[in-house]
Amino acid sequence: MAGLLALGAGVPGSAQASDRVSDRGPVPAWDGPEADVAYHGRVALSGARLRIWLVPENDGPAALPNATVRVRLSAELADRQELAEGCARAGLREVVCETGPLPLHGRGRHIGLRLELREQEPEVAVRVDTWWNGGATDRNRTNNEHVVLALDTGDAYAF
Repeated sequence: MAGLLALGAGVPGSAQASDRVSDRGPVPAWDGPEADVAYHGRVALSGARLRIWLVPENDGPAALPNATVRVRLSAELADRQELAEGCARAGLREVVCETGPLPLHGRGRHIGLRLELREQEPEVAVRVDTWWNGGATDRNRTNNEHVVLALDTGDAYAF
């Protein structure tokens, strides 16, 4: 019965609502901080240059000292990139950036990326999600996982 919930688990008011059963016995529920991280921003593609502007937000219930946002592309990045402070390349198509402190019901630092692509593409899919959530749980991942299709028009696409 490994990985199955104990009888009554997940039922509000249940004495066992926070216990899971594994092959080693009950596993207590996570008792660390919880934060609802979200991202909002814009993406624009013009030639072989992709511009991304995003703002991380935290709806709580706990503040976070930092988190890491990941940006993945459907196209390869050029070899040389000038990245914003707190950002690093994490692969051929991936960049990660720290958010800075995320206060309860507040915003983190604005993150602006000007990425050079290896080749000009007619469109690029941009995936934005949380790579590290500051050690907190996030029960609402729908507002911090986005996929935006940017066409080579120079127009900004919001998420």
